[in-house]
Amino acid sequence: EKTGFWIDEFATPYYVFADAHAEITIASPSGGQPPVDPKSETEDAQSTSTKRYSNDTIAREKVAHSLKLSDVRTSDYDAVFYPGGHGPLWDLATDKDSIRLIEEFYHHQKPIAFVCHAPAALVNVKAKNGEPFVKGKELTSFSNTEEAAVKLTKVVPFLLEDELTKHGARYSKGYD
Repeated sequence: EKTGFWIDEFATPYYVFADAHAEITIASPSGGQPPVDPKSETEDAQSTSTKRYSNDTIAREKVAHSLKLSDVRTSDYDAVFYPGGHGPLWDLATDKDSIRLIEEFYHHQKPIAFVCHAPAALVNVKAKNGEPFVKGKELTSFSNTEEAAVKLTKVVPFLLEDELTKHGARYSKGYD
């Protein structure tokens, strides 16, 4: 199934940052327009933020002309945020540039944040000692139960909850 980033999981944080007058740069593995999960464009997935985004030509242009992750230098930024959607399971989990950036941001004590499926970008990140970055860290993400509810357990390349746990994360979630 076609997938990508989930618009609301991008737009809502984007406007929190933008409204606080943060300077925002958008980057993606290939640069240019990153794939959008078409399910996030359906009427029932719309929110105040997605409606604002759909009318915001500046934000849409930033996304359409995203930088390549390979061109991003940690020293140029104060923090990094990864929106969700199923897309990160296929590209960010193994993207060497994303892995490098996360490791550098963390090692330079710069904030890193992920939502929903975006913690997939952490599964191959290593700590300075060579162990999995997530080992011993408290994390949550899209759960196995949620994946089953959307009927994608046989579609995704891995179940994020299982993968994070396998790498030593102290995984928690709300009630099933």
